[in-house]
Amino acid sequence: MKTLPAGMLILAAAAIVVAAQQTWTIHDPNRPLPPVVDPGPAGPPVPAPSDAIVLFDGMSLLQWTDAKGQPARWKVENGYMEVVPKTGSIQTVKGFGDCQLHVEWMAPSPAKGTDQDRGNSGVFLMNLYEVQVLDSYENKTYADGMAAAIYGQFPPLVNACRKPGEWQTYDIVFHRPRFGEDKKLLQPATMTIFHNGILVHDNAVLTGPTAHKARPPYVAHADQLPISLQDHSHPVRYRNIWLRPLE
Repeated sequence: MKTLPAGMLILAAAAIVVAAQQTWTIHDPNRPLPPVVDPGPAGPPVPAPSDAIVLFDGMSLLQWTDAKGQPARWKVENGYMEVVPKTGSIQTVKGFGDCQLHVEWMAPSPAKGTDQDRGNSGVFLMNLYEVQVLDSYENKTYADGMAAAIYGQFPPLVNACRKPGEWQTYDIVFHRPRFGEDKKLLQPATMTIFHNGILVHDNAVLTGPTAHKARPPYVAHADQLPISLQDHSHPVRYRNIWLRPLE
């Protein structure tokens, strides 16, 4: 029996995933919501390993800029940064590819709004592939847009969201897509994600970059691009962000 190369096997798996996605339209309100799991109380900031690159130490935004490369204008105080609505998303000065990323975030308290208009932000790998940040504690929204969803593609396996005003953690293992010299896709991106220590995506094969109400195809890009955090006009807080390159 002929054995296919690993890259072709992954592409075949991705095709199966895309086909399965057709069962539900993008942001389908009828898509079943994952079960709720209590992750337990929040703990102190998770210490960065000795080989990690600390992207935010609670003191300054020197490692971040806005989309135009100008100084980031989010607020920094008491060991966290906070989205200043309408100042724009921010991104790391340096680019990254394969990585282990740790992010801690907090939805505003008291909660305001419903659905997508409640504690909305996002963590983008390579500025293209989003893990949704949203207050999903007793807040119904479409399944592929709730907290810890790979936005527009995959709901989390469970809803492990803590109450607004409590710190939450994302631990993301990301493997970037690979492109050939002809710029054709050789291997799609994958993500494994833990939300508050609970597995919510197990080596998910991404269908392409993030988009709203669309699933665009992959387009060849650089091997390293910035991590970005989204300004969605909500004062979401972030702290203790670190990364381990896995290239």
